Parts: sequence; C-alpha cells; structure tokens
Amino acid sequence: MNQKIPEYLYEKGNITRLIIYTALFALIFINIYQPFDSRNWFPVSEVMYLVFSSLVILTGVLVVLVSRIIMYHYARRNGLFFWQYALWILTEIFAMAMFYTLFQNIVLDDQRLFSDMLRQSIINTSLVLLLPYSILWLYFTLKDRNKKLAILSNKVPDKEQHGKQMFNFRDEKRELRFSVVENEVLWIDAADNYAKIHYQNKGRIATFMIRNTLKKIENDFASTSLVRCNRSVIVNFDRVKILRKEQEGIFLSLDYESAPDILVSKTYADKVLARFSEQYSG
Repeated sequence: MNQKIPEYLYEKGNITRLIIYTALFALIFINIYQPFDSRNWFPVSEVMYLVFSSLVILTGVLVVLVSRIIMYHYARRNGLFFWQYALWILTEIFAMAMFYTLFQNIVLDDQRLFSDMLRQSIINTSLVLLLPYSILWLYFTLKDRNKKLAILSNKVPDKEQHGKQMFNFRDEKRELRFSVVENEVLWIDAADNYAKIHYQNKGRIATFMIRNTLKKIENDFASTSLVRCNRSVIVNFDRVKILRKEQEGIFLSLDYESAPDILVSKTYADKVLARFSEQYSG
C-alpha cells in the first residue's frame, strides 16, 4: 500500500475511457436492475423513464469526471500511493451516493430515513463504480503489459553487433522499417506525418524518415534512453553530455559536435530533469 500506483491508471486517455465506460455501465445497470428505488422516481412510460433516469445517472457520473480531473493533475505532480488511490475511490463512492440520496430526499421528497437511503445508495453505488473500475484496471494492466512486451521486441540483441542493443523502428502499421544500434541514435524530430531519425553513421549524421508519430514512438520506447524533450523532438539521453539552464529555457547538448542543441519545453522539463538527475547522479 506504500507503493505508488502505475502511471497508466491516471493517464489522460485511460481516464477518458474510465469515465465513458462507467457512464455506459451505470446507464445499463440502472435501467436493467432499477436500483435506488428508481422505478418510483418517475411515474412515466418505459421510454421516458429511460430518458429521465439516464439524465440523473449522467449527472451523478459528473462526480467521477471532476474527481478524475483532480486526480490527473495531482498524480502528475506528486504520484499516488495505493492507499491514496483506494481512499480516492471510496470518496467517489460516498460522494455519488450522497448525490443520489439528496436527490431522493429533496427532489423526489422520499420520506424514508436519510440514513437508510444513504446506506442503500452506498451499496448500489459501489456496484455501479467498483465493477467497471475492476474490469478497466485489468484491461489497463493487460494493455500496459502488452506495451512493455512490444518495447522488448523493439530492443533485442543482434549477434552481428556483438551483443549491442538495437532500436527497431516500426511505421504506423507496425511494420519494421529501420533498425539501428541504440547508441548511434542522436535525436528524432517530427515532420508532418513522419518522424525523422537522426543517427550517426560512418562519422557523419544520417537521417531516416519513417511514417509514424512521435507520440507512438515515445510510447514504444518508453523504457529506453529515448526521451521526449518537446512537442517535436525526442532525444537519445545516452548521447546527452551537457544540460544548460538559460534564460530562454533548458538546452541539451549531445556528444556529437555538429548535432544541434535541443530545447526542452516547460511541459517536459520536470521529466527531463528527473531523468538527467537519475542517470548522472553520483
């Protein structure tokens, strides 16, 4: 519980998937099982019941939306321990349960004891949230494991290079297009729908263009020496020899004389500084 949760649990894309999936699950759940005594909320036809109950459920899911936005920004700065994540989920359950209880009590004028309604709402909300959360956790874990396997397949030893590691670059269709010794790569930059791989070859800088995005390349090589520095550039950190902080920002100098200095944008500054400190400490 004192370990931090994996980053994929609060990635922007996964948070979006969680909110959408939870909303769909809640809509199906309430219209099939009709919890919260919801069938008595609206004395209307089945179609209108579907419309009204869906609006109420979607309003409740806003609790999850707000919660995950806060989680995203907090976790990016500080990380999130497992116990904090568990407490966060319990808070989401309680907040949504409180919303439905207040809705029944104030809007629908339900005369039952508030504590009884709240207890039942907590039980129902736990089902609405914990089932999709558990399923998505398994899905995200499997997806992350597959991504790591893909990374391993992109970094395999080549006997002809005497045990050196190779970077295997694939295009947007996942077809292998270019392989190069890891330490020969200098930097990669974006060129419209292409990425230009700049590498050292026979004492000069050569370039190979591949149809792919920097984002996909960044994900493929997430656990390697390739590090995103700004919107348009990925640098091979094993080739970085100098980090300079100037008025214009942070610059990286490579160990190849004719290679240009790389500007680090504010978005990626913390990540680059942490990587530099980790790699060159001591």
